[in-house]
Amino acid sequence: MPKGYWVAHVDDMERYKDYVAANAAPFAEYGAKFLVRGGPKEVREGKMRARTVVIEFKDYETAKACYDSVAYQDAKALRDPVSTGDMEIIEGYDG
Repeated sequence: MPKGYWVAHVDDMERYKDYVAANAAPFAEYGAKFLVRGGPKEVREGKMRARTVVIEFKDYETAKACYDSVAYQDAKALRDPVSTGDMEIIEGYDG
């Protein structure tokens, strides 16, 4: 079964740290694994936001369930007023 992923591109601010602390519990509950969490990058094409995050889940359904959980939505409410971003939940390729 293919894994599920969150891929996010975010412009964040200092209070973003509150969101990071709050999302730890739902991410642990749903078995999230960070594959990319910021770090140095070099944009070769197009325009990107300041930070890129890729989170892996055991499958697509778990990735969606984590996002929809009350605990994650509470954490997201801390992020929304202090950052701008784009995020998608996508099923991995199992070929």
